[in-house]
Amino acid sequence: MKKIGILTSGGDAPGMNAAIRAVVRKSIYNGLEAYGIYQGYSGLINGNIKQLELGSVGDIIHRGGTMLRSARCEEFKTKEGQQKGIEQLKKFGIDALVVIGGDGSFMGAKALTEQGFPCIGVPATIDNDISGTQFTIGFDTALNTVLNAIDRIRDTASSHERTFIIEVMGRDAGDIALWSGLAGGAETILVPEEKYDMENIAERLHSGQKRGKKHSIIIVAEGVMSATEFAEELKKSINIETRVSVLGHIQRGGTPTGFDRVLASRLGARAVELLMEGKGGRTVGIEKDQIVDNDILSVLGQPRKFSSDMYDLSQVLSI
Repeated sequence: MKKIGILTSGGDAPGMNAAIRAVVRKSIYNGLEAYGIYQGYSGLINGNIKQLELGSVGDIIHRGGTMLRSARCEEFKTKEGQQKGIEQLKKFGIDALVVIGGDGSFMGAKALTEQGFPCIGVPATIDNDISGTQFTIGFDTALNTVLNAIDRIRDTASSHERTFIIEVMGRDAGDIALWSGLAGGAETILVPEEKYDMENIAERLHSGQKRGKKHSIIIVAEGVMSATEFAEELKKSINIETRVSVLGHIQRGGTPTGFDRVLASRLGARAVELLMEGKGGRTVGIEKDQIVDNDILSVLGQPRKFSSDMYDLSQVLSI
């Protein structure tokens, strides 16, 4: 093991740069060369690869996004595309890869491992939807970005005595909605993992009105429906004035929190250690504050567990 490649793929997440920094510096510390692959698997196919030195990753730990940039690549899902990537790896003499991203990125890592190039997957996605880890890089930052927005919107909701419906990211996973809704004191939280009853929601809002409550916050994960669609559905059950706010891609950006920086640093360093131990086809993660690793097949084949207990608690506390 002499040369390790690093790429980021899929949606960007705050803390990716901290993970890149950890991989590069851990590699160099152990006498290995580190190579950055720019623009994800697309860059791998096209040979957009450069050696990284200590200074290459200086002053990036606090920056959001990814210095290696990211791109989705349909071609790499094919055997032909994967072969092109392998040819580039051979050309640069790269022995193994650290892939930073979500489950789609891990699929590419699995394919390369199966073809003789050991890969370690580092979970980085704001959705927190990867099995094998309690938290993914970027989730904590996105959570706090959403929470900050909720706090600001609540000021306006209170001033104008309105119900605000806030749409957050989460096509298949509701962690952003659940955690931000619980922390932000939302009256209603809609997530893909749990069914909802519109009549019950309307009744809860009506009950609040009767006791003098002047405003409410409703959090809707995009995987359930759009905030606009929900507002239209709600109108059929209760006559209240609502406003819609879609947070969109603001949730992806921004300076990573201290938690995400530390998590990324720990996971990135462990990824290098696993490769030095001759292991590939693994993913790293954190469980009970301990860094763990799992077979990539088990991670890809198992959906992350949703905390129904937290969801029930949010229902109790929002009465």
